[in-house]
Amino acid sequence: MAAPLAYTLIATDLDGTLLRGDDTLSDRSRAALARAVAAGAQHLVVTGRPAPRVRPLLDDLGATGLAVCGQGAQVYDAGADRLLFSATLDRELAETALGKIEAEVGQVCAAVDQDGVDGLTLIEPGYRMPHPTLPAVRVGRREDLWRRPVSKVLLRHHALSDDALAAAARGAVGSLATVTMSGPGTVELQPSGITKATGLALAAEHLGLSRSGTVAFGDMPNDIPMFDWAAYGVAMANAHPELKAVADEITTSNEDDGIAVVLERLFPGR
Repeated sequence: MAAPLAYTLIATDLDGTLLRGDDTLSDRSRAALARAVAAGAQHLVVTGRPAPRVRPLLDDLGATGLAVCGQGAQVYDAGADRLLFSATLDRELAETALGKIEAEVGQVCAAVDQDGVDGLTLIEPGYRMPHPTLPAVRVGRREDLWRRPVSKVLLRHHALSDDALAAAARGAVGSLATVTMSGPGTVELQPSGITKATGLALAAEHLGLSRSGTVAFGDMPNDIPMFDWAAYGVAMANAHPELKAVADEITTSNEDDGIAVVLERLFPGR
């Protein structure tokens, strides 16, 4: 009888973690994930990207199962191309939250990810996408951002650092929304109480898997709830100091196959 797997669920962030800076997955990382899956583990992408922006990457991975998208606001079934779970941010509440933030720090530039498998990323004048490879539609006025239900709001400030903007936003919005920082130039508002951990827990329950069998990989403060939920959290060498402080292990960077380094140890093969 084969020995039971130490980890049955591998939860990976994408940007700055699984993907290299050019949005590609190395052959080594691809092989390490394939070996872990062949050994009986399941790989689950847990990302801040909304479902429509994750679909091409899942296709490249050959993934037809679940993915947690939109910072936990969406649980996406890639095979069926549908959302099993979706949480939206009330649009009036989002406008109120933006007003409170701007009262503290001055003007911000905003964007939104629309809900749904065909949702667009809309950006207002002055907003610059932190990931130039991700498609976005520019609108003429902030009011145009609220055409359809949204899963999150993205914020940028012309002068404040991401850490300073995130801290100011948390102080301004209180319990109106969850504030996360998920990458350079990426401070976000999402529905109150929604984090990567809530989405990961829902997906794991659907798959019949538990937190005790979960190893998670990430690089930014938005991954902290996921690390808190998982049995073991691995931060990349390029990770934000706040995530490194709570990680169980620090691996090499995303450019140096940090996930593969750990998976090759956990799933050594034959």
